Amino acid sequence: MTDNPGHEPAESKPEVEVETDPTVLYVPISDRAGHPLSPDEAAHIDGLTGFALVVERGPRTGMTYMLTTGNTTVGRHPESDIFLNDVTVSRHHCRFVVTSEEITVEDSGSTNGTYVNDERVDQAQLSAGDEVMVGRFHFVVAHGDA
Repeated sequence: MTDNPGHEPAESKPEVEVETDPTVLYVPISDRAGHPLSPDEAAHIDGLTGFALVVERGPRTGMTYMLTTGNTTVGRHPESDIFLNDVTVSRHHCRFVVTSEEITVEDSGSTNGTYVNDERVDQAQLSAGDEVMVGRFHFVVAHGDA
């Protein structure tokens, strides 16, 4: 205790950890209008490492989302890893689970469902070239050569 009022020892504050490695990167691919990715093209995208989702149709056409190992959430909730601000997308719509070897999609109880190659799924293992529909967003699963 000090005799100096108003002067108290500084409390040590815990260090705050900030995650600097982004879960999702945005990498636009050349204009794909009228030419969707074939499964062979989707399996060998130059410059990509691992798995990615390419928006083929709908809002944000041409946008590419790089997926890292682990879970990537998709939805209309602002804290979703892939935030899709559209009424056709549920707040917590689905998630992609990525390992070094495979990618799966799991619906999170969405209202409009998650579709893989035009079939509604609760969970599905994906391959390069598969189309995943989340609301009005049509993604093609891609894999990089890097």
